[in-house]
Amino acid sequence: MINTIVVAAETADHNPLLPATYDIVWSAVIFVILLIAFWKVFLPKMQAMLDARAEAIEGNIAKADEAQAKAEAALQEYTAQLASAREEAGVIREDARADGDKIRAKAREEAHAEQARIAQAAQAQIEAERQSAVVSLRKDVGSLALGLASSVVGETLTDDQKASALVDRFLADLEASEKAAN
Repeated sequence: MINTIVVAAETADHNPLLPATYDIVWSAVIFVILLIAFWKVFLPKMQAMLDARAEAIEGNIAKADEAQAKAEAALQEYTAQLASAREEAGVIREDARADGDKIRAKAREEAHAEQARIAQAAQAQIEAERQSAVVSLRKDVGSLALGLASSVVGETLTDDQKASALVDRFLADLEASEKAAN
């Protein structure tokens, strides 16, 4: 069988691997028509479509860059506002602390003044009561001393000036002896 093919190939006038001439011509004509149609119709449309897509992509990239720039600006503004708010909060906190210290100092001063006033009022009341007690005691001691002196001397001491002088001298001696004992 191989022999018959080889013999047929030797006797044939054209190559079996090459197509016939009319096939080559018609294939070339159709290829040229398709090439011209592709070159004139499909390629410009495809190029326009690719250009539109490239412009859309570039536009989207530009929009994204613009949005990113706006976001960065907003972030910087937010950061600045946050720093300002923190600074303002610190100032408010310091002012409140200073006001609190002032209020505390004022309350302390008022408490000390009230304490001094109460102590002074108590001291004045004690002094008034002491004076009252001294007067009362002088009177009682004076009458007792006059009674005793009358019974010792055997006379009645009716002269108020003498009696008062005698009582004052007795109390002065009593105070002097008390001070000497301390």
